Amino acid sequence: MGKRPLLVSLAAFAALLLAAAPAALGAAGTPHPAGAPAAPAHRIACAPPVLFCENFDALAPGHAESPNWDTVATGGTLTVEAAGTGGRNLHVSTRGNGSAFLRVNGFAPPGNSFWGRLRVRVDAFPTAPDWAHWTLVEAAGEGPGLIRPLGGQYVPDVGGDLWGVGSDGGPTGDWTAWRESAPARAGVWQCLEWQMDAADNRIAVWINGRSQPDLTVDTTHHGGNPVDFVFPSFRTVELGWQLYQADPVPDGYDLRLDDIALSTERVGCEAGSGRGGSAHGSEAD
Repeated sequence: MGKRPLLVSLAAFAALLLAAAPAALGAAGTPHPAGAPAAPAHRIACAPPVLFCENFDALAPGHAESPNWDTVATGGTLTVEAAGTGGRNLHVSTRGNGSAFLRVNGFAPPGNSFWGRLRVRVDAFPTAPDWAHWTLVEAAGEGPGLIRPLGGQYVPDVGGDLWGVGSDGGPTGDWTAWRESAPARAGVWQCLEWQMDAADNRIAVWINGRSQPDLTVDTTHHGGNPVDFVFPSFRTVELGWQLYQADPVPDGYDLRLDDIALSTERVGCEAGSGRGGSAHGSEAD
């Protein structure tokens, strides 16, 4: 009986520690010194229905590496850096028409369908040459076709870069279905989501929680040759940056990635996610 107050005090102290522990997408992170621009602070648990997730907080700063994914780069680098609000993110840097991607291998989503979510800040998009084409996310596997749910082009007719879903290497050919309703914004953090539905080979996109119906493509509605657009059996997903034309302006590209999630259900963008969030971050469809 004499030790009971001590046990209560210890239990209360433990409860306070648990309440203060940060929830993380992966292992819990601890605050780090200010560094690269900060992504929104929202994190999700890497548990079903999430198939893959990464927020970089548990990784050492420096060259990006993890037993959970690979990196592939030509003329580019991937570096884990401190974020301004604590935690870490992935700095992707390329020169010219270089490429640098985080690659998720052995990815076989149920029914060959999945949702994706990431947060990204691109310092600058290309302004030359005309029709400069870039990719942020590419999914591939067994069967023809490199499927690009997040990418775009510099469109000289509008004097800017536009988001567009695309594909290459399959029967539909090389195409990017950009839309003027989806301008690409540089220098700001954005939450990007996409859905890949094998039932009708449909890809749908959300930007900062808002549906972008103009960007949707499916089996018979796409930007390629007049044949059916069909997914391969997905086995890999790459997230990063590639620009395909030589001598672009600017001659180098830098972006930060954070809060990556691939799931059997929509993950979404949490409202009021902190510094770096967009004006539309709380508006979801």
